[in-house]
Amino acid sequence: MRWIAMMTAAAGVALALSGGYIHAKAALAQALIERAWRQSTEAKEAPKPWPWADTRPVALLEAPRLGTRMVALEGDSGRTLAFGPGHAPGSAMPGAPGVAVFSGHRDTHFSFLRQLKKGDVLLAHTPAREVIVYRIVSLEVADSRTATIVDDGGEPLLALVTCWPFDAVTPGGPMRYVVTAEAVGRMPG
Repeated sequence: MRWIAMMTAAAGVALALSGGYIHAKAALAQALIERAWRQSTEAKEAPKPWPWADTRPVALLEAPRLGTRMVALEGDSGRTLAFGPGHAPGSAMPGAPGVAVFSGHRDTHFSFLRQLKKGDVLLAHTPAREVIVYRIVSLEVADSRTATIVDDGGEPLLALVTCWPFDAVTPGGPMRYVVTAEAVGRMPG
């Protein structure tokens, strides 16, 4: 009986250390990503957050009403989304004609999307230190198997995409929550 108790205690300690490691790694990654963002200037690309990174910061997204700010990374692979929201390759950059598409996990970086309302302001800070001001025009649930984001290259739009429903027990699934906002102004950042 004592042996079972010791093994159970050891397993509990191992799980606690593992969970602590994951949170410590995530906190360190965010600090390094923030540092890389601050180091970016009007150069074409921000520096990589760590030497072996396969991504770099491309924008800082902000929802002022909610007090939410986060650095978005280049690309939208699962590896990138583990560290922050990602910018879809081939989509427009914030402020450029067309749709700037960013995706993130519903239970971490993009969990705030559920609190957004039509008419809310979103800000996208660019590496050139310009802030694009967007106003939300729609909040929709779409089926990723049939829906597409149409980019006609027209007015600058912002699309924030995450899995739906927010409280799903199992990850994945075809449904997506899509927040669409139109650019309404620019200001120096």
